[in-house]
This record gives sequence, C-alpha cells and structure tokens, in this order.
Amino acid sequence: MPLLLLVLVAVSAGLGSGLAAWRYPRLSAGSSAPAFTAARKVGESAAAHSRFRSALVSRLDPSAATGLALTLALLLTIVGGLGLGALAYLERTNGHLNRIDRSVAAWGNSHATAFSTHGLDLVTQLGAITAVIVLALVLAVAETVRTRSAWIVPFLLVLLAGEEIVTNTVKALADRARPSFNPAAAGLGPSFPSGHSATAAAFYAGAALLLSRRRGHVARTVFTGIAVGVAVAVASSRVLLDVHWLSDVIAGLLLGWSWFAVCGIAFGGRLLQFGAPAELAAAVAHDDAREKSSVRLAHEARKATGRAHALDDGG
Repeated sequence: MPLLLLVLVAVSAGLGSGLAAWRYPRLSAGSSAPAFTAARKVGESAAAHSRFRSALVSRLDPSAATGLALTLALLLTIVGGLGLGALAYLERTNGHLNRIDRSVAAWGNSHATAFSTHGLDLVTQLGAITAVIVLALVLAVAETVRTRSAWIVPFLLVLLAGEEIVTNTVKALADRARPSFNPAAAGLGPSFPSGHSATAAAFYAGAALLLSRRRGHVARTVFTGIAVGVAVAVASSRVLLDVHWLSDVIAGLLLGWSWFAVCGIAFGGRLLQFGAPAELAAAVAHDDAREKSSVRLAHEARKATGRAHALDDGG
C-alpha cells in the first residue's frame, strides 16, 4: 500500500509539471516564433541608425538577458523561501501541523510491509548524496561533450554544494527531532528539512534543465515531468519509511527547487541563452549594416572607376 501511494503521488506530480512545461511558451520554436520575428524587425530597424545599433550590440548581451523563465525562477525563489520559512515557524508552534505529521507517520508505519519497505529503500537512494554525485559526474561529462559548454560543471557544483550547505545550515538551526516509529531514524541527525528531498529536487531539476537544452519542446516536457516525479517520489519515500515528517519533506522540496531557481537565475543567460532573441536582433542589425556598407563601398568604387575612365577618355 505505501509503495502504491508513492507511485500515485509521484506520477500525478510528474504529469502535472509536464503539462505545465508543455503549456510554457515555445520561445525556442525557431525563427518563426513571435519573439524571434520581433527581434528580426528590431534588428532591421536598428541597422539604419548607427548609434542605436551600437547600443543594441553592447547592451543586449545574451549572457545577461532575462526572460519569462528567469522571471518564473525568481518567483519560485520567493515563494519557496516564504514557504520554507512558514513551515519552519509552524512546525514549532502549530499543533495542527504536528498532528498531521504524526498521523501520516503512523499510517506509514502501520501499513508497512517487507516488500514496500524494500521498494521504498530503493526509491529513497535516488536522493542520497552519493548516488546524486555519481549521476552528476556522468551528466557533466555527457552534457559538456554534447554542448561544448564550459558552464555545465560550475553550474552543477554550485547547485549541489550550495544546496548541501543551505540544507545543513537550516537543519542545525531548526534541530527538529525525527519520527520515533523507525528506530534507525534516531541516529540520522536533525529532521527539518529533509536532505534527500532537497537534494533530489535541486539535482533532478538541474538535470532536466541541462538535458532539455537544444532538444525541443517535447524533450523539455518529458524531462520536467520526470524531474518533478522523481523528487516527489524520493520525498514520499522518506515519509513512508518514517525517517522524516511530512512537513520535513515539503520543506526539503521547497528548499531544493528554490536553490535550483537561484542557480537558474545566476547561470540562466549562459546556460539557456534566454537572450537569443536579443542576440538575433543585434546580429541582424550588424549584418544589415555590413551589407549596406558593402553596397555603398561598391557604389563608390564604381563611381571612382567611372571618373577614372572619363579622365582617360578626356586625355
């Protein structure tokens, strides 16, 4: 029963997030997308004005450009931070939240079987830092070779190291006791927030971000759904194994996704090329200006040649 519940919750979360990713504006749909059409028109207009063209090229740097995705990342950071803070406060002061935590933990303990516990143990390893580091190394090598980007490794380092530092800092400050149903939980340290949940949320979101680059809309939808589904499965396994309270894993997910959003903001321009429309506008302006300059030079050359022939004929 616990294992079935985990599958239902994880699949539902994955499908929901995949649908959201599918409905996300297809800004990378190619040169026919509205953003790129507008960018091309801006570039064509800028080509006629040298001062505006210079400003466009110098100021609309793709590495610093923002977009809808970065705006959403900022929103996620704010919401996640507020949610984490609210849970940290409520778990100490709100009896209703504590009763919910205890009832969920008691349900997991009373419905546990040897088979479900074994399955939950396997799922929970997907959020273990050792397994995640191995997966991150494989991902870093594969994506660096595929994209030839120097930013893959720094992004993953900041993503994982930062998440671990923040999680352990909050754990030490909250110092919450773990559930008592599972004797093994007593030796695992503070309970709030769940480290496995935070690690899974941050890493698999980051992996989805990297893997979906340059692969189109369908790939982004699939990888987003898988990332959220795996993170929710890991979080659910921690509760059903009675090593964390429900509020612990919710806080862990919020922390992991918030930290991923912070890293997305920091590395977004270089990793995702959200400034591609701006880059296109600058390129069009530059190309149009160069073409006009070439035409003007050719025209002046023809005029000069004509004058030279006229002098020769007059001589």
